[in-house]
Amino acid sequence: MRTATLGPAERGTALARMAEQELDILVVGGGVVGAGTALDAATRGLSTGLVEARDWASGTSSRSSKLIHGGLRYLEMLDFALVREALKERGLLVQRLAPHLVKPVPFLYPLTHRGWERFYVGAGVTLYDTMGLAGGSARGLPHHRHLSRSRALQAAPCLRKDAMVGAIQYYDAQVDDARFVTELVRTAASYGAHAANRARVVEFLREGERVVGARVQDLEQGGLTEIRARQVVNATGVWTDDTQSLIAERGQFHVRASKGIHLVVPKDRIHSTTGLILRTEKSVLFVIPWGRHWIVGTTDTDWNLDKAHPAASSADIDYLLDHVNSVLAVPLTRDDVEGVYAGLRPLLAGESDATSKLSREHTVAHPVPGMVVVAGGKYTTYRVMAKDAVDEAVHGLDRRVAACCTENVPLAGAEGYHALWNARARIAARAGLHVARVEHLLNRYGSATEEVLELVAADPGLGEPLTGADDYLRAEAVYAASHEGARHLDDTLTRRTRISIETFDRGTRCAREVAELMAPVLGWDAGQVDKEVEHYNKRVEAERESQRQPDDLTADAARLGAPDIVPL
Repeated sequence: MRTATLGPAERGTALARMAEQELDILVVGGGVVGAGTALDAATRGLSTGLVEARDWASGTSSRSSKLIHGGLRYLEMLDFALVREALKERGLLVQRLAPHLVKPVPFLYPLTHRGWERFYVGAGVTLYDTMGLAGGSARGLPHHRHLSRSRALQAAPCLRKDAMVGAIQYYDAQVDDARFVTELVRTAASYGAHAANRARVVEFLREGERVVGARVQDLEQGGLTEIRARQVVNATGVWTDDTQSLIAERGQFHVRASKGIHLVVPKDRIHSTTGLILRTEKSVLFVIPWGRHWIVGTTDTDWNLDKAHPAASSADIDYLLDHVNSVLAVPLTRDDVEGVYAGLRPLLAGESDATSKLSREHTVAHPVPGMVVVAGGKYTTYRVMAKDAVDEAVHGLDRRVAACCTENVPLAGAEGYHALWNARARIAARAGLHVARVEHLLNRYGSATEEVLELVAADPGLGEPLTGADDYLRAEAVYAASHEGARHLDDTLTRRTRISIETFDRGTRCAREVAELMAPVLGWDAGQVDKEVEHYNKRVEAERESQRQPDDLTADAARLGAPDIVPL
C-alpha cells in the first residue's frame, strides 16, 4: 500500500469529508495517543476523523526523552504489570511495527558500591530482560552484561575512574518521537481516516446530555466546520482538563503536568560507545546517543504555567549539567549545549504529591454519553491506550465492531524496510548519493525513502544538503510540506527534522532556505516567507532568553514573548 499523503490539498479534503456525514469516531488531539487511536479505529473499519489544534506531535509527543522502554525504575515501585506491558510494546515496535524508526540502544549503569549493588541492580535488570519475553514475542534486544571497571571505561572512556567500581550494560530502544507520530497519522489516513492539523475544536456539539460532535475552526483557511460523530475521543494529554471544560465536565480525574527538560550536545563532547543511566536524588538521568549528538535528560518538576511552550530555565540547565558532570572526566559547559527542549508529562493527579512518583498507568473514562476521555500513560504504551479508548467508544456504537488489530499493522515505511536497508548501496549508486545519506533517509522514512528520492530525481538540486544543517537534504524540506503535513516553517525545523535542537544556531541559518523550499508547495508568496522566518527567529530568541532566566516564572514570561505563527 502506498503511504497516504498529508499535503495541503489532502488536508482540505479531509475537513470537507468530515463535515459531509456523521463519523463513527472523532478523535481530538494529534499526539501519539490521538494518532494511535485514529489508527486503531480506522483499522477496525470505523469511519474516523482526527483533528489537532496545532501540529502533529507539537505537544508532549515531540518533547520526550525519545525512548521506547519498559521503565526500569518502575520495577523498584513493584509495578510489574506496567513494565511487562511496556516491554511487550517495545518488542513489537522494534521488530514488527516500526523497525525503521525504533532502534535498540545500549545503556551503561555505573555501580558505586561493591557487592550488594551489583547483585541488587543485576537482579533487577535480569528480571527486566526476562519480562521482555512476555506475551510470546521475542525481546528483540541483546541481553544485559556485567562489566568490570576497566571494561566499563573501555565502553565509556568519558567516565571518571573514581565514579564507579564497575557497571552493568543493558538495552532499551529509542525513537524520533515526532516522526513516529507523523507516520502514525499517515498510516491511519492510508486506512481511511480523515486527518487535519491546525484545526481547533472550539465547541462540542450536544443533544441534551449527549456529545454528538464538535465545531472546528480551520486555523489555516478560516471558517468553522461542524463535524458530527457518534463518539468523540478526547486524547489531548496535558490539555485534557481544558478540553473537558468545553462541556463543563472535568471528567473523573485530573491531569497534572510534570516538566522534563533535555539538553542536546555534540557527539564529540562525550567520548562513549554507549548511553548512560545515572540515579539522581529525584529521578534518573539519561545520556542518550542521538545520531551525531547526545541527549541529556531529564528533570521532573511540577508545571502550572503555559502548556503550549513549557520553558527551560537556567536552573533546569544547571541541574542537568551538575548531575552529568559528577561522573564525566571532562565536564560539559553551557558552551557545549547545542539545543534545549522542554516537555510536559500528562500525569494522573491524586496518587502522590511528588510528580516523579505518580503512576504512568493510563485511564479511560466515559464522563458523558458520546465522549470518551483517555489520559495518563507513557509514550511506549500508546497502542494499548488507543485500544482501550476505542474499546470504550465502541460500547456507544450499538453494533458489533471488529477487535483491535494494530498489533499486526506496521506503520508507514516499515514494510520492506529491511530489504531496502540491505540494498542501500545499490540505491545510493542509483540516486547519486553517498550511502550514508541513504542510510539516513531509510532510518527516517523507511520504504517511503523512494518518495523522497523521486523528488531528487525530478530536481537534482534537492539532493544537496541544507546550509548549516548538512545532516538533512533539501528534498526533506519539500517532502515535509508536500507529504507530511508541515504547514509552517517551525513544523519542519522542529518536528519533521530536528534542526532546531541539533545545530548551535538552532536552525536560524537555514530558516530562509527551508521556507523558500516549502513555499511553492504551500502557496506562500515572498511576504509569507518573510513572516515565517521572522516568527521562527523570534521563537529561537525567546527560548534563548528563557534559558537565561533563574526560575520557571521568569522563563515562562520570556518564552511567551514570541507569538505563535498561528495564534489560537
